[in-house]
Amino acid sequence: MASNTRAHAPLDGMTMVLRKLPQVTVLFWMLKTVAVTLGESAGDLLGITFRLGYVTTAFVFLAFFLVVVVAQVRAERFHPALYWSVVLGTSMVGTEVSDFLNRGFGHGSAPDGIGYASGATILAALLALVFLVWWRTGQTYDVENISSRTGEILYWIAILVSNTLGTSSGDWLSDDTGLGFRNAFLAIVGVMVLIVAAYYLTSINRMVLFWLAFILTRPLGAAGGDALTKPVSEGGLGWGTAGGTAALSALLLALTAYQTWYIRRHPLAPLPVSVDRRSGRPQRPNGALVQAVTPLADGEPIDT
Repeated sequence: MASNTRAHAPLDGMTMVLRKLPQVTVLFWMLKTVAVTLGESAGDLLGITFRLGYVTTAFVFLAFFLVVVVAQVRAERFHPALYWSVVLGTSMVGTEVSDFLNRGFGHGSAPDGIGYASGATILAALLALVFLVWWRTGQTYDVENISSRTGEILYWIAILVSNTLGTSSGDWLSDDTGLGFRNAFLAIVGVMVLIVAAYYLTSINRMVLFWLAFILTRPLGAAGGDALTKPVSEGGLGWGTAGGTAALSALLLALTAYQTWYIRRHPLAPLPVSVDRRSGRPQRPNGALVQAVTPLADGEPIDT
């Protein structure tokens, strides 16, 4: 397999690893936001509308998540439908774990949870611990260049925790601060605009900005999902959990289909075999190994 761009053509004689994770583009952020918003509305659909409660709904979503994440880790290359199914699964599980932690058992705002602020604080500390472990294992933080099995597993753990944190922080912003769903959504959008500006106008580390934006898309999705599904009297649009879930599912499927089509026309460039950041030792690859092709002269076609 060869890159779709000559700038990323691998050197002759190198063993490369097929990419398992997507490149970070505008389409990536669109899909991520829709996926986590769908996770919020689907969780509310089963947990509140269907009155299954957080525990039962969490087990249903956990089973889904475990199936797709195992398939993702075992896959040999990037499959958009599988990848975004895992992101959706982390959002679904994160929604239920956050609601159980903050509200307690049941299908409403139970009084025996620890509250949104405390839940967000605990989850933020847990995410910091994940990043600390990530750093000490010698894996790269560059999410576009993760090519080791350990790095990908840590990547999914960070996503799961960040999506859970996003649910708690979004609920805290919407409820505890008195902003309401629409104003909370607008506030998060404002912060995201600042992150984009920092990306283009400052020298702040790009991976720091990526993870800040990644974390914030979850409360953005939570606030956005609530804005779609909650009654007009509560600051929402009144679509209901069923209508919101159906609309978001259709949008996610359409965007995933487009990404699948695009990747087939423009294959992702493979990556060099990962080495430990500190020791320089080769690590177990997370994708299929391929032999690099010889870079072609200008004007020659690139085989795929």
